[in-house]
Amino acid sequence: MAKFFGTNGIRGIFDENFNLEFIHDMTLAVATYFKEGPILIGYDGRDSSPIIAKVICATLNYAGLDCNNSGLVPTPCLEYAVKTLDYSGGIMITASHNPPQYNGIKPAAKDGVEISREDELVIEDIFLNKKWIKNSFRWGKTRIEDRANQAYLDGIISQVDSNNIKSKQFKVVLDLGNGAQAVSAPILCKNLECDTILINQNIDGKFSGRGSEPTPQNLSTLSDAVRKNNADLGIAFDGDGDRSIFCDDNGEILTGDKSALVLTKHILKKNPTSLVITCLNSGSNIEVIAKQYESQVIRTKVGSVEVSRKMVPTKALIGFEENGGFMYGKHNQVRDGCMTLALMLDLLADSDRKLSEEITDLPSSFTTKDKISCSRNDAKKLIAKLIEEYPNSNITDGIKIPIDQKSWVMIRPSGTEPIIRIYVEAENKQKLDSLMSEFMEKSKLIISR
Repeated sequence: MAKFFGTNGIRGIFDENFNLEFIHDMTLAVATYFKEGPILIGYDGRDSSPIIAKVICATLNYAGLDCNNSGLVPTPCLEYAVKTLDYSGGIMITASHNPPQYNGIKPAAKDGVEISREDELVIEDIFLNKKWIKNSFRWGKTRIEDRANQAYLDGIISQVDSNNIKSKQFKVVLDLGNGAQAVSAPILCKNLECDTILINQNIDGKFSGRGSEPTPQNLSTLSDAVRKNNADLGIAFDGDGDRSIFCDDNGEILTGDKSALVLTKHILKKNPTSLVITCLNSGSNIEVIAKQYESQVIRTKVGSVEVSRKMVPTKALIGFEENGGFMYGKHNQVRDGCMTLALMLDLLADSDRKLSEEITDLPSSFTTKDKISCSRNDAKKLIAKLIEEYPNSNITDGIKIPIDQKSWVMIRPSGTEPIIRIYVEAENKQKLDSLMSEFMEKSKLIISR
């Protein structure tokens, strides 16, 4: 198992377990892994990000690698720019949805996709054994990269029917969450001639508007703004802009599963017999939708790296996580909040129906999730006890417990925070709430022993 890489990159509390010495040494390991430049650097709006960028650029230069700094950009923007602007790799400085005191790094390979789990272990081996690159020839140089955001937005617009979207004059509410999509999503909407209402649009490293992770509990302002302005849809982004949670025209917040289903249906109508990749904790209706269009679904462990890296060799058209991370293979095999917004606008322009009406046509499903603070050791104890109690479960990633044909519970430790997450799917709301209550109580009891 990886020691430093979690579900999505390396994260820690800045100046504690993620301090400048650690960042310097880990950057030397990443430089040794990349071998040559240029490397593209980008960062989110956290207060610590600019100083970390300076350390990373200087360290890469010390190792003999050239690098370009693209400044504050969304994670999918950096990844797309690595792929299209001819970089040897990229390093995104972000802790995604983690609280403001955290930061982290996420390396991207030359193909613009997060490095594989195997390559994460290679970097950790270099770091732990100090097998760092020896620079005896030249110092690298740091330059500014100012083309990334434009290349990113041009790439997104090329994947949708922009003229059709423009003709509809959509009204869109953007909850930018004081995060990195503030530099991209409003420009996309302007280019697509949408009437745009902005919420939490100022970059703020403390995410003081509603926090760095969009959840049903903190999106009431978005819901109210959609209803008040009679908007066609609303969307909320996480801190680094790779995930998006939608709000329909009635002000209802959609789960990541529901928005993924409606987008998958739209895409597969135009591209039947395609491949969809998703995680074990996504709802079961994706198989129902895929079957309608003679398409196949492959399940992976939880994590965008797992989905992205499965998409690349299989040439999958669609990938997604239940948390609002949607991936469109024709653009890039990574989570991308802005690309997802463009696809949703494309869907609405194509259908001439409201988003709420499109959602009504989906197969009925009820999914939810919750979390419990939990140390790594207690998480191991919990999973072991549940495996003992439910021996017929899937233990590929944490434990997924089958309840009946339409109901299951999945429990797994987070790879980014000291918590366990509990996911539930059931055939109706009453059973959903009952199962969540039962397994929350059971988990807390086991942990407390």
